[in-house]
Amino acid sequence: MPYGEKKNIGHFFSHCHGNAKKPLEIYLFVDPLCPECWALEPIIKKLLMRYGRFFTLKHIISGNLASLNAIKMKRPENMAASWDSTACRTGMSCDGSIWFDNPISSAYAPSVAIKAAELQGRKSGIRFLRKLQEVLFTEKQDVSDEKVLIEIAGITGLDKDEFIKDLHSESAVKALQCDMKITAEMEVSEMPTIAFFNERVEEEGLKIAGYYPYEMYEEVLFEMLGETPPPSEPPPLQVFLSYFRFVASKEIALVYNMSIEEAEREMKKYQLAQKVEKVPVKHGTFWRALD
Repeated sequence: MPYGEKKNIGHFFSHCHGNAKKPLEIYLFVDPLCPECWALEPIIKKLLMRYGRFFTLKHIISGNLASLNAIKMKRPENMAASWDSTACRTGMSCDGSIWFDNPISSAYAPSVAIKAAELQGRKSGIRFLRKLQEVLFTEKQDVSDEKVLIEIAGITGLDKDEFIKDLHSESAVKALQCDMKITAEMEVSEMPTIAFFNERVEEEGLKIAGYYPYEMYEEVLFEMLGETPPPSEPPPLQVFLSYFRFVASKEIALVYNMSIEEAEREMKKYQLAQKVEKVPVKHGTFWRALD
């Protein structure tokens, strides 16, 4: 992609990224192993596309580290059924057969890895989290394996040597502990949870625990803003694809107000033009940008 085009894409999406002047702050509490957190990705993208000019978004890694014991105590068939049910209900594929074929051995390692990535910048941490979710939920990779984590670091453009050093550092552990402290102080017990705060410090924030339709989050955002602003138009689809690189039909459909069928018909045009490749997964379809 030419430099000028990259610059234009960066300018188009600049309103999605946080700065101190925005009236709202949104805390997104996520567990990297939680399929409902993964299912929230299309909703977060749509909020950012439409109203990112009004809020900063902060990811808080909040997986209950005791959940590993719970995972070990649950039957693989129950975990697999839960994941597949979430995929069918939300439209974001997560392949439950990982619990038979390549089960995750640690809930701690991926959480620390995300904080290690974040030490190279907030955006680096977000890219790393997204790629970790992709390889876990669509490729069935064990994201507690250090080799897999280092590979993700390379794919997402991190300095791998720094990442490996930070992965075993006190800084990453302390950053994770800080997230856990925020989670406890805000009495967050369900993943995902989104907490909205405005500039009026005397007012309490509003929390939404669990996974709900997009309209619920938009309604709370309006309530916290005290107005109903017009949404920003989403970027041209080609720009969206070039920026995010690997997206689900569900994400395209939600952001562009299409049905899944309409989104896939549109994407087939890009496939024929060799701008994307189709990536079939257990539940639905993803698309990978080729330019």
